[in-house]
Amino acid sequence: MKNTIKNVLFLLAITLAGTVAAQTTPQIINIEGRKTISLDGIWRTIVDPFENGYYDYRRQPIKNGYGADKDIVDKSVLQEYNFSTDRTLSVPGDWNTQRPELYYYEGTVWYRNRFQYEVKDNKRVFLYFGAVNYEAIVFVNGKEIGQHVGGFTPFNFEVTGLLKTGENSLVVKVDNKRMLDAVPTLNFDWWNYGGITRQVKLVETPATFVRDYYVQLKKNDKSIINGWIQLDGDQLNKAVRIEIPELKISQQFTPNAKGYVAFELKAKPTLWTPENPKLYGINISVDDEAVTDEIGFRTIETKGTQVLLNGKPVFLRGICIHEEAPFRNGRAYSKEEDITLLQWAKEMGCNFVRLAHYPHNEQMIRQAERMGILVWSEIPVYWTIQWGNQETYKNAEAQLTDMITRDKNRSNIIIWSIANETPHGAERLDFLSRLAAKTRELDPGRLVGAAMEKVELKPGVMTVNDDLSKVMDVLSFNEYVGWYDGLPEKCDRVNWTFTDSKPIIITEFGGEALYGLQGGKTDRFTEDYQEDLYIRSVNMFKRIPGLAGTTPWILKDFRSPRRQLRDMQDDFNRKGVISDKGEKKRAFYVMKKWYDELKKQYK
Repeated sequence: MKNTIKNVLFLLAITLAGTVAAQTTPQIINIEGRKTISLDGIWRTIVDPFENGYYDYRRQPIKNGYGADKDIVDKSVLQEYNFSTDRTLSVPGDWNTQRPELYYYEGTVWYRNRFQYEVKDNKRVFLYFGAVNYEAIVFVNGKEIGQHVGGFTPFNFEVTGLLKTGENSLVVKVDNKRMLDAVPTLNFDWWNYGGITRQVKLVETPATFVRDYYVQLKKNDKSIINGWIQLDGDQLNKAVRIEIPELKISQQFTPNAKGYVAFELKAKPTLWTPENPKLYGINISVDDEAVTDEIGFRTIETKGTQVLLNGKPVFLRGICIHEEAPFRNGRAYSKEEDITLLQWAKEMGCNFVRLAHYPHNEQMIRQAERMGILVWSEIPVYWTIQWGNQETYKNAEAQLTDMITRDKNRSNIIIWSIANETPHGAERLDFLSRLAAKTRELDPGRLVGAAMEKVELKPGVMTVNDDLSKVMDVLSFNEYVGWYDGLPEKCDRVNWTFTDSKPIIITEFGGEALYGLQGGKTDRFTEDYQEDLYIRSVNMFKRIPGLAGTTPWILKDFRSPRRQLRDMQDDFNRKGVISDKGEKKRAFYVMKKWYDELKKQYK
């Protein structure tokens, strides 16, 4: 009886504090550094292209749909679904590569997981999703608890008071239909993998806990670690402690009435670099909860046409990567798959990766940080978004906010990218300028970029003529001279000129090749063509003033329904320097040779 009263009072306190159970809650960062229970595994599913489980025949929401997760116990009662007898899918994972009949499928699939749980005194519980593509509607024990839009960012709901000791039901309506007002919109050049594509966990916390924090070097100051801590709960003025044992730092702070405290700590950390990716163990605690993390410290800035890492010029020897598994060609989600992709980049001589065209999973960022690889992180504002639609802007800003919130403590991220290959115009410039301003508001310590496009001023003279460049920290652009613009020999005749004195980063270049296909140097889709294009492109880059980095498109061949040439593409964009089966093409070694030369120049 005492425990029952205690739990009721606890839940009442949480409600009065403004964190009402079963409502969408702000993102909890660093899930791996907390007490969690995995819900990954085999889930029951129902494919529902007409959304019968959510709407009636008048297209009105129904009260007792598939989210209720009812078993058929009375055969006289009409019920036209049954999770228990339907098929299964693995979570995390995409549905397209798990079942042949779902290869091209776009629409709704219902996921159901029944799991055991023991309710604990004085514990709050949150349901965390790493990502669901694209729209998720979530039900716990038959109750709809919230929705999330956006296929590549994490979200969580508080389920304190909704879970029970014993068996619990979790149902997720997942819908990956492309929409005109979405981010990305209807048209994009990668596979629209549907499903619960990243991990699902229960996160257990005390009544008051550390929800969010920022710990990095003060901008342009290598001797001060600054940041802030945000508590969540019913007693927000509790003392909070930050410890960095290796730096002999242990300090206690008292947050304000909103649970927020900012701090500055004097220190002389070893700076994180690609050559020495030093990370420090950090503990942030309140009461009996301690959140652990590994954080590196470095400075990033630009000076003229140079990118300065810790005050020294660095050339960004990069490659673009899609979040596709290295061998099985579905959505990548495992630590092992991430490491394989990053090891390939390291083998090519990279110190930098552009993670295109959306936020990749958190483990990918962390593994890159441990391996000494700098990162360009991007949101899917891609090609032709609805620039004048305020709801579309809110969607893009929400995805940007989620990306920065999750990864702001990762020292290897140096550029937040807000767009790729977008058309010029007043509405687009306003849209992206607002996103750039929001980026700097959320994180003033990193650079802001976007993949713009080149123009040809006159035959053989290329530049970037985009008003967006005025609000970017780097002049970054895609160019396909020799593939979409002439043959490879055109690279020999091209020179570049720029009016902006900013670091130049070529964010895409290259051409397609089917691994092992031989032919003449002007025969498209042969390795000979791709290799010659890369050789000529590298020679062209050596003539570019202010060049600070390149990220060829792309590390490995990836699926795209836009690529329909039979016996050559077969639903794959073949621009990878590695095939979809993990075989290195000759262009891989062209880049490796150049990057090895650059490595010696920038010692």
